[in-house]
Amino acid sequence: MEQQETQQKSQERIVRILSKDIEGRMKLYAGLTKIKGVSWTISNAVCNLLKIDKNKRIGELTDTEIAKITEFLKNPKAPGFIFNRRSDLETGEDKHLIGVDLELKQEFDIKRLKKIKSYRGLRHLLGLPLRGQRTKANFRKNRRKSSGIQKKGPKAEANAKAAVKGKEMPKGKGSKK
Repeated sequence: MEQQETQQKSQERIVRILSKDIEGRMKLYAGLTKIKGVSWTISNAVCNLLKIDKNKRIGELTDTEIAKITEFLKNPKAPGFIFNRRSDLETGEDKHLIGVDLELKQEFDIKRLKKIKSYRGLRHLLGLPLRGQRTKANFRKNRRKSSGIQKKGPKAEANAKAAVKGKEMPKGKGSKK
């Protein structure tokens, strides 16, 4: 009975890993992907290299395991093809960025592309797709404001009510007498 209660409490708790709150009910393999910059591949590498069961609930992790995971994610010792920033422009080394660092680097990269006026930078500036998608039908701005079949306005409703009551319709363009 006591074991079930402690197990239930551990699953209900929220664990904070790298400034991201993750529910204790989630399994480790899926829960790590909630952190920005941690893909399924990195999550799998964490589980395999640290020899932690993938199916273990995050709420059941000990403090030492959480510390190991955060240390590994900050400085991963894994093959280079897993990293999200290979051959960095400034240093030339393979890095793996997580959280706010990833967002900032991404923002700086886009600003650099805009500054040098590359094709991708100009597409970012104009708010258009970068990777060769067609733009005739998709990526349309002001879609709701376009003309087409319009909703009935107050005049159309008044005319419809008058016709139902048997009153004469107001004369306008196109009416015959």
